[in-house]
Amino acid sequence: MGITDTTATDAVQQDTELKNKHRRMWGLGDYPRVAREIVSPLGAVLVDALEVNPGERVLDVAAGTGSAAVRAAQRGATVVASDLTPGLLEAGRTEHPDVDLTWDVADAEALPYEGDAFDVVMSCIGVMFAPHHQQAADELVRTCRPGGRIGIVSWTPEGTIGQLFATMKQYVPPPPPGASPPPLWGNEEHVRALLGDRVGDVRVRRLTLPVTHFEGGEQFRDYFAAHYGPTIAAFAAHADDPERTADLERDLAALGEREGSRSEEGFTMQWEYLLVTAEVR
Repeated sequence: MGITDTTATDAVQQDTELKNKHRRMWGLGDYPRVAREIVSPLGAVLVDALEVNPGERVLDVAAGTGSAAVRAAQRGATVVASDLTPGLLEAGRTEHPDVDLTWDVADAEALPYEGDAFDVVMSCIGVMFAPHHQQAADELVRTCRPGGRIGIVSWTPEGTIGQLFATMKQYVPPPPPGASPPPLWGNEEHVRALLGDRVGDVRVRRLTLPVTHFEGGEQFRDYFAAHYGPTIAAFAAHADDPERTADLERDLAALGEREGSRSEEGFTMQWEYLLVTAEVR
């Protein structure tokens, strides 16, 4: 085996290990609960923005528990929900047993579908977590037919969840070479560069998801520490270091408090996200 072949083999092995790590991370805690209790409204926002029609072929990439896929199926589309983590798909299937759609285990960076196979390809706070952004973007475009629509919802770097990842960054190992931070998908220039001139009629909106689930920053921290895979992994990295664990606890509580506001109605947060829709040329 030559040097080039060895390098290619190592790269494949490293990528496989990275994907397995991601799969395990999203299997930690209880992300289906997070989806159900807080973020599921984003699926309807995305599907409605794409104006999904009855009979259209729709692919939901990195679908998680399928909030967008279910909404599209309820509008009469023929839907495939794909995700890297089988447990999330199973949770979605269990939660929506009467919704007619297909649940597929698939890697957003190497989708097992033919080119031009779908009228609509979308992802709701999902594809942003694929480590190699350009590969994932290429797959969104490849699987969507010319004249079809692409839609993406991503947390912005400046918003609450983007800042959650910025806070946790100092507590976790650096990503491997070639992997990009998830919240970059919430940057308009980055997304435009990923999609390039292969799409037109690009429409971009910054919106917020109102969140009234927490009473304050400490409850925000505790909820993510118990249920959100990336946060659980950050705490696990310092399980034997009480001082670093205390620092992470303090920083996450401060973030939650800073991102919320108090009124007579209670504690409210506004989680900012970027909504992008485009037509494939």
